[in-house]
Amino acid sequence: MAEKEEKACLECGEKIVGRADKKFCSDQCRVSYNNRINSDKTNYVRNVNNILGKNRRILAELNPTGKTKVSRNKLSVKGFDFSYHTDTYRTKEGAYYRYCYEQGYLEIDPKTVLIVKKEIK
Repeated sequence: MAEKEEKACLECGEKIVGRADKKFCSDQCRVSYNNRINSDKTNYVRNVNNILGKNRRILAELNPTGKTKVSRNKLSVKGFDFSYHTDTYRTKEGAYYRYCYEQGYLEIDPKTVLIVKKEIK
């Protein structure tokens, strides 16, 4: 008779009882293991989403009418990060609008930014 091989939980090392293909002793261990394995990816995505959300809030706060001009410095002082946006729109003239969700901006010159709000259909 073949001897049954005892398996240990990948998270805590406890003996596994049940199906032969089981890898964890409990749902808690399975969730803990997967959270630990995926934490680097999850943290990166969470950080980028936080930056995008902050950028959107800053644009919305400075643009209550749907279209306004502000200094680039004003955005920077509030913590706006020009490296992050969700969408880019190029006009026929070659100008680029960069959007953080529905809130966008166009750099008019090195010191001035036009903030716009995209109409959501």
